Amino acid sequence: MFRVGRSAAVAALAAAALALSACGGSSDDSNSGSGGGSAEGRTLTLWHYETGNSAMGTAWAQAIKDFEASHPGVKVKFEEKGFEQIQKTASMVLNSDEAPDIMEYNKGNATAGQLSKQGLLTDLSEEATKRGWDKLLSPSLQTTAKYDERGIMGSGKWFGVPNYGEYVMVYYNKDMFEKAGVKVPTSFDEFTAALDAFAKKGTTPIAMAGAEYPAQQLFYLLALNKANRAWIDSFELYKGKVDFHGPEFTYAAQTISDWVKKGYIGKDSAGMKAEDMGVAFIGGKYPIMVSGSWWFGRMQEEIKDFKWGSFLWPGQFAPGSSGNIWVVPEKSENKDLAYDFIDITMKKEIQNLLGNSGGVPVAADPTAITDAQNKELIENFNKLSTQDGLAFYPDWPAPGYYDVLVAGVQELINGSKKPEEVLDEIAQPYNDNLADIAE
Repeated sequence: MFRVGRSAAVAALAAAALALSACGGSSDDSNSGSGGGSAEGRTLTLWHYETGNSAMGTAWAQAIKDFEASHPGVKVKFEEKGFEQIQKTASMVLNSDEAPDIMEYNKGNATAGQLSKQGLLTDLSEEATKRGWDKLLSPSLQTTAKYDERGIMGSGKWFGVPNYGEYVMVYYNKDMFEKAGVKVPTSFDEFTAALDAFAKKGTTPIAMAGAEYPAQQLFYLLALNKANRAWIDSFELYKGKVDFHGPEFTYAAQTISDWVKKGYIGKDSAGMKAEDMGVAFIGGKYPIMVSGSWWFGRMQEEIKDFKWGSFLWPGQFAPGSSGNIWVVPEKSENKDLAYDFIDITMKKEIQNLLGNSGGVPVAADPTAITDAQNKELIENFNKLSTQDGLAFYPDWPAPGYYDVLVAGVQELINGSKKPEEVLDEIAQPYNDNLADIAE
């Protein structure tokens, strides 16, 4: 799903959101918020797509309360949007009078980068310096905040601000593992042996969703097991040529196809959405779910009938980066209020709440994180970061690539196309985008 070239470093992780559409006031009105003066009667419209019991949803709900308390007379109009809804309509909405004041949006060349290139996002560079966001975020986390004139992440102006981190990992049902006599794997060979052990007992081991992001992220994870940093930078940052029939993607496509045939992945998962996958795992129907840290808080909240845990994907690399970013649409009518809201989400109190709710904060007090599972989540992210293991996300490189990958991996799961045909299918849009950039 998301995200631009995010590599090593600091604790921060995953999911995505959208925000705010306004009425009244003007972006040049500085008499509001923390700057003092009256903001009576103004409204900040916020869109995001996090569920209320997720770590980000919990932290941002408190941020809204803190914002309204510190901005007498200002109301926050929160509108929950679906990830897919925003993914498909953001460019059109932000180019209309319906644009919100602030929203959390998917980072990456194909998403935030594309909107910045189209002139639909506000340049936040001055605010980032003035408010110290540039000091709170490490260089690696700033990768997804900055975009050049081509819309490529990693340099240029600030068009977004992340306030959490994310990565893809493995969730597992401890009770099912124990009953099947399967130990937590520490290598990829042990991981595939665990899958085989469940399949031989008649249990499909991996909960999967082919109709949305999870399946393409598993596809990318498999490619990463054959990749190095140079290959990742070539694919994500256009620093070299990518051979879609090379060992990385060939292995990924063939392995997905093989895993379906072996019963590791259900053929019916081709039509499943991420929510279907998550609900099935939470309901105890699968022993394994490969997905992002953005699910962590929900797992803590909703799993009551079995013990569960998580571990890093067995390999050096995994999809991950800073989390999705707060962006301020160019047509926002309350930019000053939007900046104030971003500021509140970066404060220690909100960052600590995010960490204690199952998220990966970027500016928390480490001693304030009290839950053992949350500490492990953050420590695993730090381990992945320190081994230069954050590999961004597969849909980032080109506009519309998310849908290309969804379709391609669905075809691998349902067997409608051979692996080499799917690789041709996903190569063309990527190479076409490179040609557009070069013009």
